[in-house]
Amino acid sequence: MAIEVEGLHKSFRIPINRVDSLKERMVRPFAPRDYRELRALDGISFKIHQGEFFGIVGRNGSGKSTLLKLLASIYRADSGRIRLAGRLAPFIELGVGFNQDLTARENVVLNGVMMGLTPREMRRRLDAIIEFAELGEFVDLKLKNYSSGMLVRLAFSTMLEADADVLLIDEVLAVGDAAFQQKCADAFHAMKDEGRTIILVTHEMASVESYCHRAMLLADGKIEHIGDPAEVGRRYMQLNFEQGADETRPGGDDESGSVRMLGAWIENEAGERVSSVEHAETIRMRFELEAKEDFEALDLGFVVTNADNVAIVQYGAAIGEDEERQIAAGQRVEIESDLGNALAPGRYFVHCGVNRDHTGRVALYVPNALEFVVFGGPPDHGVIYLPHTTRTSIDDGPADA
Repeated sequence: MAIEVEGLHKSFRIPINRVDSLKERMVRPFAPRDYRELRALDGISFKIHQGEFFGIVGRNGSGKSTLLKLLASIYRADSGRIRLAGRLAPFIELGVGFNQDLTARENVVLNGVMMGLTPREMRRRLDAIIEFAELGEFVDLKLKNYSSGMLVRLAFSTMLEADADVLLIDEVLAVGDAAFQQKCADAFHAMKDEGRTIILVTHEMASVESYCHRAMLLADGKIEHIGDPAEVGRRYMQLNFEQGADETRPGGDDESGSVRMLGAWIENEAGERVSSVEHAETIRMRFELEAKEDFEALDLGFVVTNADNVAIVQYGAAIGEDEERQIAAGQRVEIESDLGNALAPGRYFVHCGVNRDHTGRVALYVPNALEFVVFGGPPDHGVIYLPHTTRTSIDDGPADA
């Protein structure tokens, strides 16, 4: 076992009343200060096996960075136990420890010593580091003259030379241009093949699924799920998009109109109100209206848009088309609308309009009557996913005469 964590707790005291000036301290030297407790980690336990590539994901504030700093002994836990087997190298921020007034050559040697290597060993590895970073022409240039891209390439290349049993890596995959990012990807695959134990904290789900053997999802300082990277990624997307979406959002209430919307919601197969739907699962929309006067008929219209207000689909329905089903004032109308779901992961809105008596006169319009989230699905880009097949062929050209 490379890492074993048992019952880990970590909290921070956040002052409620800040004292920002020396004058305030002098005027009220003994004024009591109130604090609130921020519980970053709430009794988490997990194990990471030797040679495992382990991903840690979660929304901002979920406790990822706090956990990484506890593993790196930067923070001290309030309670709980951490066991590590072997030498650990933390890379929580690329470029930390670089001296801007020294050259790249000098900084590489200095960082190697900080990682536990000898100056002679780092000088022997210098050429490989500079070549990987593509900085051969700038090796004797001071870092204060480097661009930000050159700096992170040098830092990443230096990190790869760490001779440690366990690597802690925090958000360092988006480094440099596309060509250099591919080199970084190849380097991570090589480390995985070498059987090194690596803990990767990232928001990039594609990286988690590409590199990691297992992954862990943190939410509010607790472990939400641990296991297969694809399942963790799916749950992360669901959790990420669900934040801020109301489960029983009523949509609106136009008291001045002749129709009132009482409610609008999404249901799952069990009839429970939900705020998210998995890709390819039917979107079951439910609306409840009340007529405030008599109607012979009503025309309904729905427009589904994405978060950028781009219309995805528009459709309609009619109520009370024959005389026997006329709508009287005070009657309630329930609408069930089931929509096929080829939508890509993201947040979507449903705008609802009601016209009276097939005349086109508006009786009610509720923008954003519904808000819901789609999660999961193929990792394709775009607004919707269309099943497709592709065939290719190569023409050998005209046959010899």
